[in-house]
Amino acid sequence: MPISPLAKKPLQATVAKLKRTGRALGKLKPQVVNPVQALQDIKARRVARRTASGLQLVLADRVDFLNPAHWDALAAQTLFLSRDYLRVLEQHAPDNIEPRYAMAYADGAPVAALLLQRVAVGGAQLRKPGSKKLVDAPMAGLKEHLLVCGNLLVWGARAMALAPHADEGQLWHGVCEAIYRLRRADKLDGQSDLALIKDLGMAAQQVSPSLRLLGYRSVDTEPDMVLTLRSEWRSWDDYLASMTSGYRSAAKKLLKDCAAAGLTLREASAEELLARADELHALYGQVHQAQGLRLATLTPGYLPAMAVALGARFRCRVAEHADGRWLGFVTSVHDGDTTLGYYIGYDRAANAEAPIYLTLLQSTVQDAIAFGSTRLSLGRTALEPKAKMGCRPEPLSCAVRHRVSALNWITTALTKTAEHDEPPERSPFKAAPVDAA
Repeated sequence: MPISPLAKKPLQATVAKLKRTGRALGKLKPQVVNPVQALQDIKARRVARRTASGLQLVLADRVDFLNPAHWDALAAQTLFLSRDYLRVLEQHAPDNIEPRYAMAYADGAPVAALLLQRVAVGGAQLRKPGSKKLVDAPMAGLKEHLLVCGNLLVWGARAMALAPHADEGQLWHGVCEAIYRLRRADKLDGQSDLALIKDLGMAAQQVSPSLRLLGYRSVDTEPDMVLTLRSEWRSWDDYLASMTSGYRSAAKKLLKDCAAAGLTLREASAEELLARADELHALYGQVHQAQGLRLATLTPGYLPAMAVALGARFRCRVAEHADGRWLGFVTSVHDGDTTLGYYIGYDRAANAEAPIYLTLLQSTVQDAIAFGSTRLSLGRTALEPKAKMGCRPEPLSCAVRHRVSALNWITTALTKTAEHDEPPERSPFKAAPVDAA
């Protein structure tokens, strides 16, 4: 008797889980180890962990406690290290995040500027609402701290600025020393067992060997989906004209379907965001609460405050119904040569009737062109629709270390078994024009 299509789905899901488990276990197979080399590595790591970097460090709880000229000289590499942004972050940080800062100096010259975050993690942040009740009790009592060298409210290498002329090995040693000192200083408020260096802009195998020497294990995360803007794109119509007919028709249809549902996409001013902050936050919450891992939840004042502080470097586009309701929004941030398609939110019921999310997502191309950027970064999620827009994956990785060296083998095992979805291959554009000789 043939298996019905309805019965096949749970079977296929089970088979997929078994395959993933098999791949994970396969990665844990013992590797042939040269005992002499292994002993030398252990000794080298022990010495490195007990040796100072040779850099001078300054630690602070607020960015304005640091030398502004020294900070700005390095922080100019990204808007997300600017004092304008960091003051917003300090005032409107998620309830479970406390910012920390570090600067490293070599012979009196600043060579590293770091944003770190002390994060309190509870069980509610590690699972979706309405999940299985069997895990409610043990998860409810979970409360841990971790120290993140990075910013949980943005992706990419945007929380660390390193001087290009400085010694790379010494710089990474200084970063790890700053993490160690801050973790020890915060011990009175609760032990941070894990240290995480978030979103290194490279694949795990390219991470500096200095980090492994100091006990950190690197792992690839989902890539950043990035659209490279062509020089001939001066408008939205230019972008559409460069697409093949099928993709162009699909992009236009999104706009038509939203218009047919009584929706108009328009820019909202900072004053509007302030006045309607609760409405904006409710739309964000409908998307955020559906995520399984929620280490950081925005406060209602965060995005409006960004709009005020960043001015022309920040845009918010809303999907407004004919009756005046906001049923979706997307924000864009101009960061050097890159535009970030930043936070997005939408009414899930309305999105089932009209393609609000996809329409807002593709509208970030207009913002990137208007900002004069050469790249549009859309982050990790929704790999398929971003690939259809022309985005390509750029690798991201992180490095993690347990405070107890003897327990770091658990961290190593976890990094070996970590998996993430691979983005699909899509080719939405015609061949790029060739300049005449």
